[in-house]
Amino acid sequence: RNYNQFISKVQELGLDNIMIISLDHDLGPSAMSEYFNNVSPNYKLDYNNITEKTGYDCAKWLVDQWMQGKPVVPVYTHSANAIGSANIIGYINNYKHIHHLEQDCIRVKIDHTV
Repeated sequence: RNYNQFISKVQELGLDNIMIISLDHDLGPSAMSEYFNNVSPNYKLDYNNITEKTGYDCAKWLVDQWMQGKPVVPVYTHSANAIGSANIIGYINNYKHIHHLEQDCIRVKIDHTV
């Protein structure tokens, strides 16, 4: 549900025990507000308007783990925020490109069940 919970769960399980990670971009009220007020109507994303960490921050944390030698796992994004998703995809796939890995981070649709 948020950045800290994500980090805690990944550390609890260990990346070597995770088969896939799917990230949402907008993880809190200010990110949702930015999506509805700026991204959706204006196609602009201003991280200065977001006070909590996002799925993009989760992606950056993951890449940092990989750079420290932790296992690289497949990552998708399921965010409705197309710009935020593109940022996540670009960050993950850039790491994979530089390290000659398959650039397989994509945006997928996951129906909400809650």
